[in-house]
Amino acid sequence: MKLIRYVVKRLLVSIPALLGVTLILFLMVRFIPGDPARAILLTMFDPGANLSDLEKDAEILYKQLGLDQPLPVQYGVWLWKIIHGDLGVSFRSKTPIMDELMQRFPATLELAGAALLIMLLIAIPSGIAGAVYHRRAADHVTRVIALVGVSVPSFFLGLVLMYLVSVQLGWLPTMGRGGLSHLILPALTLGVGLSSVTARLLRTSLLQVFSQRYMMMAEAKGLSRRTILFKHALPNALLPVLTSFGLVVGGLIGGTVIIETVFSWPGVGRYVVDAITGRDYPVIQAFVLLMAIVYMVLNVAVDVAYRWLDPRVRLEQEGQHG
Repeated sequence: MKLIRYVVKRLLVSIPALLGVTLILFLMVRFIPGDPARAILLTMFDPGANLSDLEKDAEILYKQLGLDQPLPVQYGVWLWKIIHGDLGVSFRSKTPIMDELMQRFPATLELAGAALLIMLLIAIPSGIAGAVYHRRAADHVTRVIALVGVSVPSFFLGLVLMYLVSVQLGWLPTMGRGGLSHLILPALTLGVGLSSVTARLLRTSLLQVFSQRYMMMAEAKGLSRRTILFKHALPNALLPVLTSFGLVVGGLIGGTVIIETVFSWPGVGRYVVDAITGRDYPVIQAFVLLMAIVYMVLNVAVDVAYRWLDPRVRLEQEGQHG
């Protein structure tokens, strides 16, 4: 019951923050240069048509989209729809945004899941190797790889991998979504960048754990290095990594937007990029708002997991509320 009350309280506290996000998001989107009505009409514009007709049509469409209303009215209408679970209708496609997102979400989830798996497969062994072989060759190699992974932009890494693996070697397809062969390159591009930060954080955390007295006691008792590492050190070292999971997911979400564009992956990210190009306000607002909700839910989930894994945090919180 205490855990349920804690989760409910955290979610309730997040509501004012979420309202603030909606207001800031609404205003930021409205300050994007360009006119949505003209952007839509230009996609259908006949070069031989009269420009004055384009201006008249733009004014009519501007009113039809409700953009002639005062900003407080537009914000109130949008917020009312959000409260009732309506993300709105796309300016360009005239279809409900929720339907569009649900059609593309499986592709994004597939890419994000594969990238997260690759990140863990690279980050955990690299972080462990860097800590266990501290200041030795393996540590230096993992540090250099991590530095390169952080420094190289994901879109550049994607283009390099596309050129080398697909164009030069012909091993994998360059673009599109299909079987496993289409998934490897975009997931690898996204996972490598994320693994660098996680590997460095795990290495630092493990080194701190190794320096604790109870670790020295465990070694003095004659426990094997494998037992000390996996039973005593690694579970405690993963706690700081867990707290950074929200940032990892943020990088994952932001990365999918770029990688889906580079590899023509038909997911939510590419849909949002097209919406930004076309000044499709409702789509941009819906996507960013959903991502903000995901962040808040993940932060609560991480706090709950941290509270469950570390008894010291649980006792401290219970003492504060007791």
